[in-house]
Amino acid sequence: MRSDQDSRMVSDPGPILPGQPYPLGATFDGEGVNFSVFSEVAEKVQLCLFDEAGNPTASHALPEVTALCWHGYLPGIKPGQRYGYRVHGPWNPQQGQRCNAAKLLLDPYAKAIEGQVQWNEAVFPYDFEDPDNSFNELDSAPFVPKSVVIDPRFDWQDDRHPRRPWHETVIYEAHVKGCTINHPEIPSELRGTYAGLSHPAFVEHLLGLGITAVELMPVHQFIHYAHLMDKGLRNYWGYSSIGYFSPHNEYASAPAGGGQVHEFKNMVKTLHKAGLEVILDVVYNHTSEGNHLGPMLCFKGLDNAAYYRVVADDPRYYMDYTGTGNTLNMLNPHVLQLIMDSLRYWILEMRVDGFRFDLASTLARELHDVDRLSAFFDIIQQDPVISQVKLIAEPWDIGEGGYQVGNFPPLWSEWNGKYRDTVRDFWRGEDQTLGEFAARFTGSSDLYESTSRRPNASINFVTAHDGFTLNDLVSYNEKHNEANGEDNQDGESHNRSWNCGAEGPTDDPEVNALRVRQKRNFLATLFLSQGVPMLLGGDEMGRTQQGNNNGYCQDNEISWFDWEAGDGELMEFCRRLIHFRHDHPVFRRRRWFQGRAIHGTDVKDIAWFTLEGEQMAEENWGEAYAKSLGIFLNGEAIPDPTPQGHRIVDDSFYLIFNAHHEPLPFTLPPEKWAEKWEKTLDTAVGWLDEKELLEAGSQVEAQARSLLLLRKGD
Repeated sequence: MRSDQDSRMVSDPGPILPGQPYPLGATFDGEGVNFSVFSEVAEKVQLCLFDEAGNPTASHALPEVTALCWHGYLPGIKPGQRYGYRVHGPWNPQQGQRCNAAKLLLDPYAKAIEGQVQWNEAVFPYDFEDPDNSFNELDSAPFVPKSVVIDPRFDWQDDRHPRRPWHETVIYEAHVKGCTINHPEIPSELRGTYAGLSHPAFVEHLLGLGITAVELMPVHQFIHYAHLMDKGLRNYWGYSSIGYFSPHNEYASAPAGGGQVHEFKNMVKTLHKAGLEVILDVVYNHTSEGNHLGPMLCFKGLDNAAYYRVVADDPRYYMDYTGTGNTLNMLNPHVLQLIMDSLRYWILEMRVDGFRFDLASTLARELHDVDRLSAFFDIIQQDPVISQVKLIAEPWDIGEGGYQVGNFPPLWSEWNGKYRDTVRDFWRGEDQTLGEFAARFTGSSDLYESTSRRPNASINFVTAHDGFTLNDLVSYNEKHNEANGEDNQDGESHNRSWNCGAEGPTDDPEVNALRVRQKRNFLATLFLSQGVPMLLGGDEMGRTQQGNNNGYCQDNEISWFDWEAGDGELMEFCRRLIHFRHDHPVFRRRRWFQGRAIHGTDVKDIAWFTLEGEQMAEENWGEAYAKSLGIFLNGEAIPDPTPQGHRIVDDSFYLIFNAHHEPLPFTLPPEKWAEKWEKTLDTAVGWLDEKELLEAGSQVEAQARSLLLLRKGD
């Protein structure tokens, strides 16, 4: 089989020195740059240099290989230098070997990447006519992005990680571009960029809401797939990383020469100064190179069988636990090192505050089964840097046994898909036990307590980027993804949504009133539940995707915020709700409810009541048809003290949930729980600013599908 390929670049007579194998990547030391890249299969590795226009200027064979890392040092090279690699080695796809020196490869450790893939047949390592038996010798350099040497220096001034405790955290899931691309108060040249996200107009919006952490959808460099671009679409979400150290260049207002790095750092510094944490949604489970028919951009050409999980008895093909064509090979120590180095880089150099791991179950797969104690989690547990930031798992993948909600190690919090499903079903009136709803509302101890975790292990959400927005959740029974060009076959079909009587926009006042109430119900449930709430960006203003529940390819008005059409009343409702949560620690306890009596009384930290005002009996919990519930939260029974050791005392509250389709009279608990109750919130009306006291044992009517919040009166 072919093992070598002539260089497509001119040779530079200048010397290249041996350099060092570590650190990997391109490292500028003030006088030159050290280059190092891993490949076990390579027979020769060429370093190729390019000018600002992408024209080749020099080519050097890396002179040394140490512990499978090829390295060399070039004096005089400065930040801004564009470069790439060509790997000479075996081409034997049947054995999982795919070296092709005609293909220019990105540096896996590149701190910045310039340009995007231009879809030409040269970016593929085979000929289209015979993909299984051919070898494509076309030079890919004119059509692929280039790695860029950066200057790591940056004036962080007095920047510090906010280190907001989990129980005080409110997460806002945001898309860098979509949040600000239409913001009227942000200069047009900054909209949709890192600079736009840190502009005072958007920062003030977040602070006004009461947000404490921004969870950014993928910002690692990614590509736009050819099949989407052919349809006039783009990879808007970005779940197809190709550069795990590089901020995505299209989100920078001035990306040339690595400018995205400085702009990203400045964004983090600005958000930190405002007290906001930055959490990255990271995709370490697969890359954008796809399956055996995908392009050759980086890992596939460097060392295919090392970087990817290949089918054991037919290495031409990839194991695919992600639905994207490939799965990174966590069994290889160099791949594991790549991921750990990437995580540490984003913490130490880019100063982010945590990570949400996409399809995290994939990272736990050592051989086939999901293993909670895999090497990945063991290494994170003992790492003195990574173990100290916020770690969130999306606890599933598409492989067998991939749904692992509740099974991650103690350091981890998890997106709680059971919370989402239970709350959606409850408010649309589906039959389910009250016990299931109660477990989700109180932090899902049934999922997390056995692993010594606390309520903050549960990242509670009703909506996220994947699926309906909050507005669409109450406006559509069916997905409407026709704009994606896949005949509405893509996206989840079982959404647990309810259109409230009409599909899509309507002029029916009763339907619209019910939708308003349902949105308030979902938001109130989310922010009054124990655990960590996550708000989908734009839900606070009623953002719609016109029924599209899979906007991954919609880089347009379907996905972008429409600030001019925002629902101001919903935004104010949401703002007050989040600040109410911040003001009342009884809704964000650090420990589980125990239901134990307080010393000297028989009043408990939490109690559950029927419609008639009687404490729930065991048989009440299994009634699937029951849609009503009263919950007493005792503000004088919070077990954890302040950091200074002082006792925490809050108001006591009584919550009434009525998911029935008609109004119901609820009898308030007897005097021993409280003599009087003050109505604070009614989702059928909104926040209640006029004081209205109700006597113990009296009746209060809860409107159809509504939530009432009552505070213990004086």
